[in-house]
This record gives sequence, C-alpha cells and structure tokens, in this order.
Amino acid sequence: MTNDAPTPPSFREALAFWLRLGFISFGGPAGQIAILHDYLVEKKRWIHPSKFFHALNYCMLLPGPEAQQLATYTGWMLHGWRGGLAAGILFVLPSALLLWVLSVLYVSFGQMPAIQSALALLKPTVLAIVVVSILKIGQKSLSGPMQYAVAALAFLAIYVFGAPFPLIVIGALVTGRLIHVFGGKKQDLSGGASRLQADREGAYFIDSNTVVPGSGFVPRHFFRQVLVACALWGLPLTGLYFFAPPFDFWKNLSLFFSKAALVTFGGAYAVLPYVAQVSVEKYGWLSQMEMLDGLALGESTPGPLIIVLAFVGFMAGYHTFGGSVPAGSLALGLTVFYTFLPSFFFILAGAPLIERTREHPAVKSVLQYATAAVAGVMLSLCLYLGQAVLWPGGVWSWLPLVWMIVSFAALYFLRINLLSLIAISILCSWLLQVVNVQ
Repeated sequence: MTNDAPTPPSFREALAFWLRLGFISFGGPAGQIAILHDYLVEKKRWIHPSKFFHALNYCMLLPGPEAQQLATYTGWMLHGWRGGLAAGILFVLPSALLLWVLSVLYVSFGQMPAIQSALALLKPTVLAIVVVSILKIGQKSLSGPMQYAVAALAFLAIYVFGAPFPLIVIGALVTGRLIHVFGGKKQDLSGGASRLQADREGAYFIDSNTVVPGSGFVPRHFFRQVLVACALWGLPLTGLYFFAPPFDFWKNLSLFFSKAALVTFGGAYAVLPYVAQVSVEKYGWLSQMEMLDGLALGESTPGPLIIVLAFVGFMAGYHTFGGSVPAGSLALGLTVFYTFLPSFFFILAGAPLIERTREHPAVKSVLQYATAAVAGVMLSLCLYLGQAVLWPGGVWSWLPLVWMIVSFAALYFLRINLLSLIAISILCSWLLQVVNVQ
C-alpha cells in the first residue's frame, strides 16, 4: 500500500459510487458490507479501517438494515449530512423502484420464475464476495487470542444456538469491557487495536486521527433533528387525512411499518415472522403465498432485504382499494418512507456523538471485541448462504460451486474489479437461461 494519501473524493465522485452501490448491493448485509469495505477502505482508501469498523459496530447495535445505515454513516463522514442522505437514499431507491416494477408485473402477470433463474450465478458470486471480505476483515481485526476466542464464540452462538445478533454484540462489548478492566489493558493495546492502527495513517483520506467535521454532541442541533424527524413522520399522514380516504387504512399502514422499523434487530429475517403474522392474519392485506412470493422478489433485487416490506405495502394498498395499482404504488412509497426514516435519524443524529467516542481509550479497546464478533457472525452468514446456494435440498449443485471458486479466485488472486465480476455473473446467468443449461 502506498504512503500517499488519496485525492479527497468530490461529492460527485462519491455520488457516482452510491448510485452504483444501489444497483449491485446483492447478498444481504454481509455482501453489502463486503462491497462497502472493498471500495471505501481497500480500493479508494477514503476511510481508515478503524474508522470503518467503529461505524459498523454502532450500526450493528441499531434496529434497521445495518448495511444501509453503514452507507449513511460513511457518506456522512465524507461529505456531512448531504453525503449521508445521498448514500442512504441511493442505497434504497434503486431496489425500491425495481421492486415497485416487479410488484406491478406480479399483479398483472403472476409469478416470474425467470427472475430467479436469470440471477443463478450471481448468488455464488455474492458468496465469494463474502468469503473474501471475511478474510480481509479477519486479517485486520483479529490478532490476539482473545479476539479469536470472541469471534469463535460469536460464530457458535448464532450458527449453532441461534442467539439474537444484538445479544451477541452486547455480549462481545461486555466481554471487552471486563477484559479491559481486569488486567486486559496491556493485551488490548498490543493486540486487536494494533492491527487496525498498523495501516498507514497517511494512506487514507480519513485516517484514525481525523476529526470529522460536525462530530460531537450539540444539544440544539440534536433537538432540531428530533423535531425535523417528527415533522417528516407526521407530514404524509396529514396529507393522507385530507386527500386520501379512508384514513384508517393509511394510519394502520404507517403505524405498523414504523413499529416494524423499530424492532428490526438481527436483520430482516428476524422481523419477517412478525410482519407476516400482522399483515396476513390480522389485517388480511395479502395471502401467505403472496408473502412468500414477495420474499422471493425481494431476494432477487439489490439493496437491503427489508425492502420486501415494500411489496407487503403494495399488496396492502392494491387489495384494500379493489385491485388499484396507483393505490398500491402509493402504499409502497409510504411503506419505504416509514421503514427507513428511523435509520436516517439514528445515523444523522447519533453519528456525531458516536464518532467522538473514538477518542476514549476504553471505547477503542472494547469495540475491538464487537468487531471480532462481527467477523464470527459473518462466517455464520457465509455458511448459511453457502448451504442455500451450494447444497439446495441436501444435494450438491456443481455449477454454483464451480462459479463460486472461479469468483473467489478472480477476486482474491487476480483482483478483478468487483463491479465487472457482478456484471459478468448476471450476463452468464442470462446466457445459461437462454441455452437451458441450468
């Protein structure tokens, strides 16, 4: 790695990346975090690894999609609040628009299995991206025996015992605190932190000592953000009250997805049973089979998997208003708005305070162990995805296995551009579908 600091990214350059990210962020949070790390830390060197992992640890503790929140956080670090808004919105907007198109096609023409088959090779490519990311993150964040132990325990907790992810992170933080207090300070300074700090500070636009403009707690700024968030939450409902009866439906929709956004700990799969129970059984907005179809459509699009809630909102409006596509479209937009509004507030209001905690030695030390836990959890996600992609129905699938190995070699050894590999995977999937090899 060169010692020269990279050219400061212009807002236009960062905007181009956030837009591309919105279209290629397949693979759930593990794959999305891998893409962010590969571009921001490894390729462009805009953000030092210690800054990146500090932001990631905070996002992992929040409800909502952690990868979208991480994009918002890193966008804020680079260009302030407008960078955070641009990164967060563009992370969601392409997938929301694509899912809207798919929802309209779904109610017009029924199921579309071609979408799944056209992306057949993209799934093993995403799996290879996650594997490469785990190796890179492990090399940077795991150095002492205690970090390896925490990573192993986190892996066992989530993969074997199914422990909730927030509980794992909290356990890692408590472990780190205990180690720091009871004689672990020397090990902390010479262990996990050293590997992250060893990356040359001058080689990054934002290094570990950079004070991000706007960081710190300013009460009037914080309370102004609270008021803005409350106003934004109430504005759509006010308009719907006067211009889109019946208001009870819009009120139930808005309250329900606002509540779902605040309980989305541990990823989309943790909250989907709750969403299915309420939307299918209580409100009757869609059928159980439609819920499953919506999940398949959501997994076929880039962006956070929680975007599947947009399909639920669309079907709710569509059925409630007698098969109205415009009503379904409005409900989809409202669902996306209320699902992601809390995430923007948590980051834009909380990141300035969290960023300054890096100056506290105890916080630096303790968060090493949260990073170690993340590495273990990413390994469990890799095995979970691998089982679904490489071993569907308990039988090995040779084509995804070969393509995953090819993708891994291309990324790790040949260092092929990530975006190019994703494009090649999609193109080859289409070609395979045409010649009916799959």
